[in-house]
Amino acid sequence: MDVRYINAFIKSICNTFETMCAMKVTLGKPAMKSGDDPKADVSGVIGFSGDAAGSVVLHFHFDVASKIATRFAGIDIDQDHEDFGDAIGELANMVAGGAKAQFEGLDVSISLPNVIVGEKHNVSAPKGSQRIVIPCVTELGSFTVELGMVLAKSVKSPGTNENVGANA
Repeated sequence: MDVRYINAFIKSICNTFETMCAMKVTLGKPAMKSGDDPKADVSGVIGFSGDAAGSVVLHFHFDVASKIATRFAGIDIDQDHEDFGDAIGELANMVAGGAKAQFEGLDVSISLPNVIVGEKHNVSAPKGSQRIVIPCVTELGSFTVELGMVLAKSVKSPGTNENVGANA
């Protein structure tokens, strides 16, 4: 995956959580996903289509998801609250939308958020797809962001005559 797109997600993660949850996110080193890790209790999933296809997934443990949803909504929200899924889905939507806004030269649509709730689940990616996992640490706990994106067509790199191929 092209580093420009990874950086767009990194900026969007930091901006979303700082702006919407009033907390800083310390990011670990992005790494290629191996196996079925990370396992999560709550995952907010947004898909991409158009000039790029793929998804972004925010993975949380129950306690961290509840604390972050509470901070985001300004009311106590635990995993049984009727707005729990909406809060996690909206954070995933904001991270995806913030990154998408930085995709110069790409016409990309994002899906409605899907939220998966279930102890120690894994969100599978298409076989053979490259997935990058970004560890995130906040004052309320840790979570991960998983990215996978493939360009559907050749796109010119901004400011150059160089094409970025369909396997970015």
